[in-house]
Amino acid sequence: QVQLVESGGGLVQAGGSLRLSCAASRRTFSTYPMGWFRQAPGTEREFVAAISWSGGNTYYGDSVKGRFTISRDSAKNTVYLQMNSLKPEDTAVYYCAAASTRRLGNIPQDYDYWGQGTQVTVSS
Repeated sequence: QVQLVESGGGLVQAGGSLRLSCAASRRTFSTYPMGWFRQAPGTEREFVAAISWSGGNTYYGDSVKGRFTISRDSAKNTVYLQMNSLKPEDTAVYYCAAASTRRLGNIPQDYDYWGQGTQVTVSS
């Protein structure tokens, strides 16, 4: 079992930045990805970004490309999501996720383990 704990959410004005963190209870294989998803009330969970354990491969959803950056620190077993130029449309609960396969998926079914989520609210 993998335990994931997100932190760093909060309230920010449009145009501002936040950095989310996801601490994993144990390391996974280097080719297995970690990802971030988000979900607003009444909507489906949306893919945000994914990264291989080594950090050599990244993948972003179109809505955040150029604004968000996913990274990881293997020494801390932690994945980060740097969010810049935030928009009100980015308001959602953000979830960290871990896969058990090598593929960098972009749908929730590609991931087996999930954190509890952290709220990000962007005001106009």
